[in-house]
Amino acid sequence: MTQGERPAAEAWQAYRQSQDAADKDALVERYLPLVKHVAGRLAVGLPQHIDPEDLYSYGVFGLLDAIAKFDPSRGVKFETYAYTRIRGSMLDGLRDMDWVPASLRQKARQLERAYGELEARLGRAATDEEVAAALGMDPQALQELLRDVARVTVVSLDDAAWSHEEGDGEVALQEIVADGRARDPLESAYLQERKRILAEAIDKLPPKERTVVALYYYEGLTATEIAHVMGLSVSRISQLHSKAILRLRGRLARQKEALR
Repeated sequence: MTQGERPAAEAWQAYRQSQDAADKDALVERYLPLVKHVAGRLAVGLPQHIDPEDLYSYGVFGLLDAIAKFDPSRGVKFETYAYTRIRGSMLDGLRDMDWVPASLRQKARQLERAYGELEARLGRAATDEEVAAALGMDPQALQELLRDVARVTVVSLDDAAWSHEEGDGEVALQEIVADGRARDPLESAYLQERKRILAEAIDKLPPKERTVVALYYYEGLTATEIAHVMGLSVSRISQLHSKAILRLRGRLARQKEALR
């Protein structure tokens, strides 16, 4: 039996005991498909000039970091731990490339506010025509803006739900609940309430956007796989994903303001 064919527990035990480069390489090879999977999911909304190989390379650095720092005594599966590290490394690489202009981020925030204010007033999901009118543009210009803004919405559902305004910091669910065995009761209740609010916001999304969210975040499909399931183009899936994230950000930002 080769190193790569070992059961995972044996491979980890061998590496922990020896700290040998060959045993580490065996672990890297075992989990490279995870890097490819994360890259495929993160590719939703990325512009064509971003080289997928660059994204993959950033992810490999994240995998190496995860292998070096993984502590099995915490009772967390390595795949779960590594996913966050790999994805974070990819996002850090994209940020270093400065691939999203500040003006585009500002437009994304304007869209979030427009969705939030409109849907709070209407009590339902706003149509593209209504959003375009609120922003003083024609529907075609809104579609072009949504395609551009897709680059800004390369985030997880946790990010969409719990990010704050610039300068206020960001909190993700995995950071809130670092150790499930020692969760504070008040924090647990707070987390459950936020999950409930997020679930309600998702339920109010238009059907196609809700389907994209479900397939991407709950079924773990890539944009290409979702496009195949829904019979749409990858670019259309990217746009639906962007609109869903913008709606969620807008709705949750207004709820956050109401609680202050």
